[in-house]
Amino acid sequence: MSEIKLGQEAETEVLRAIKEFFLTERDEELSDFQAAVLLDFMVRQIGPYFYNQAVADAQALMTKKVEELYGLEKRIDNKRGKK
Repeated sequence: MSEIKLGQEAETEVLRAIKEFFLTERDEELSDFQAAVLLDFMVRQIGPYFYNQAVADAQALMTKKVEELYGLEKRIDNKRGKK
């Protein structure tokens, strides 16, 4: 599996959210570096669980959609036209 990467805009927003959470919930002000280290840890250690769950959810959805396709098949009546 390739490394999980966030886009720059998403990473900036997540770092802001981490810093805000720590300030609001723990009354602790994190530096940009501290927030980045925490984000890196979460992505490496926790991210794969979310990634794998997303893959499993996508597989289940795709399986359901493929099964629905089988229901679209038309019945062929080979008896027609025979005498």
